[in-house]
Amino acid sequence: MLVERGLQAMNELVSDAYAIAANYLRRSGAIPDTLATNDRLLEIIVKLLQHGEVNKIRLANKAITHFETQSEARAVA
Repeated sequence: MLVERGLQAMNELVSDAYAIAANYLRRSGAIPDTLATNDRLLEIIVKLLQHGEVNKIRLANKAITHFETQSEARAVA
């Protein structure tokens, strides 16, 4: 029961952080305005969570920064 609550809390954290980051990136034009999940953004959020970030706002902000940095690096390459 306790494990289920922990997993539910992590799922909500990832979901909330993704919603915040995706909303920003859609409005800025970095990702298309579709209902499809951006796998790269989701992977970034999960990796940050695995490294110990548990605040949804910080998680979203760091994910946005990583996403934009990776996009710029790909554009240069």
